[in-house]
Amino acid sequence: MSKISTEKLEPSKTVLLLVDFINPLDFDGAQEIAASALEAARQTAALRRRLARQGVRTVYANDNYERWTSDFKELWKHCAALRGVPGQMAKLLAPTREDFTLLKARHSAFYGTPLNILLGQLRCKRLIVTGIAADSCVLFSAMDAYLRGYSVWVPPDCVAAEAHEARDMALTQMARVLKADIRPSQRLKRPGV
Repeated sequence: MSKISTEKLEPSKTVLLLVDFINPLDFDGAQEIAASALEAARQTAALRRRLARQGVRTVYANDNYERWTSDFKELWKHCAALRGVPGQMAKLLAPTREDFTLLKARHSAFYGTPLNILLGQLRCKRLIVTGIAADSCVLFSAMDAYLRGYSVWVPPDCVAAEAHEARDMALTQMARVLKADIRPSQRLKRPGV
């Protein structure tokens, strides 16, 4: 019989959320988003390294692509084995043992997932939302974070959309309506773990 861990989670007042980066990119519009998604993945990987040194935890929230019997590890292995941008993104953003992973069935990382419970246990107050697509799953996740009382930062260099105009419109909306911080990731100040 395996032993159940009784380890308590160390608080992380700020949490980095990666939305749909582990992605086979096999949808309509994937070709249009591929280059900006890879650049966003590179910027997010750099941000993640800087945040990890400050004790900030990372959570992956990924579509299940309607594969109801899959898990995150299986999805990551599948994407990492793919050629081109999907494999490059998966390898750039490979999860570590300290990271949390969850699968989502809809646009928001909160909808039908234990994300809010996890963030509560981490005592999170600020969510850094990164990923693809800025005008869809990132936007919905940021909205749900705001509705739940989290402060939101969406670095523009860490999100992608099929068109730059769509990304910029989504960021403007998040800044105006959700009071989201939309400074680039290089302007990171100590986020307050």
